Amino acid sequence: MPGGDAREAAKTVTGTFEDFPFLPELPARGPGADMIGRTAGMLVELYARVEPSGWRLGDRPGRDTKRARSWLGEDLDALEEFTQGYEGPLKVQAVGPWTLAAALELRKGEVALSDAGACRDLAGSLAEGLRLHLAELRRRVPGAQLVLQLDEPSLTAVLRGRVKTASGYRTHRAVDRQVVEATLRDVVGVHGDGPVVVHSCAPDVPFALLRRAGVAAVSFDFALLTERDDDTIGEAVEGGTRLFAGVVPGTDGPLSDPAGSVMGVRTLWRRLGLQPGLLAEAVTITPSCGLAGASPDYARRALAHCVRAARSLADNPE
Repeated sequence: MPGGDAREAAKTVTGTFEDFPFLPELPARGPGADMIGRTAGMLVELYARVEPSGWRLGDRPGRDTKRARSWLGEDLDALEEFTQGYEGPLKVQAVGPWTLAAALELRKGEVALSDAGACRDLAGSLAEGLRLHLAELRRRVPGAQLVLQLDEPSLTAVLRGRVKTASGYRTHRAVDRQVVEATLRDVVGVHGDGPVVVHSCAPDVPFALLRRAGVAAVSFDFALLTERDDDTIGEAVEGGTRLFAGVVPGTDGPLSDPAGSVMGVRTLWRRLGLQPGLLAEAVTITPSCGLAGASPDYARRALAHCVRAARSLADNPE
């Protein structure tokens, strides 16, 4: 979300998404509130600090780690205030293990992705940090059914060997798909029987791999789909995977009528030969990616537009 006021953001998301609120992230506050810094602050026995090149792992918690944890605490306080007595699904999000490995630097400047052992340590630390984070949320909002979202915009680049080295002249070797899947499965398993969503706003989201890793839903930019994704999407839906379809632009611009926003979803459904009645159960309507780059007014309108578009899809699936 845009801006830096935790209470205003919490008030907006709980008031607009009454049936599916979420814990907002406010990266405009600076390092530690950005997605990498926020998740780095959740790590257990691993610490990160800001360098000119980005976030780098270090030996001890410094002011950057403390700031990240302080802002997360502020956001949790605000969410708790506006969810008193709430019962129902509540979404929280963190960066997934592979995007984190592609972003966090080791001491010599290369990202953790360059070292298989570092990737394992990072995933283990993240898993433990998420376990503690989810426990804290259960304590603060006891009636919530937590939905964990893992943000993995770099996942496809990791699988295809497209993550650049520190020099920028080469790329890191592609990670074996079985290793990627196993690591994701371990982190997903932290949430036990609770649903986990993986979000990627990059092209060529690996739907089949995510489904095998135990992910309950996949969140993606609907505009980036091509017909070659049809088979994997159809298999995912038939296998019970929910789709978080990003159909509302994440930055300021004109919004079409709600029915027009979900026209492409209906077209996809017909092309796949799926039952229209499944739409409301299988699809959640979302912005295409985060709203941090939008104006506060547009962000509020975009969230409200998602609600109306979802209602249109449920009322008229054909």
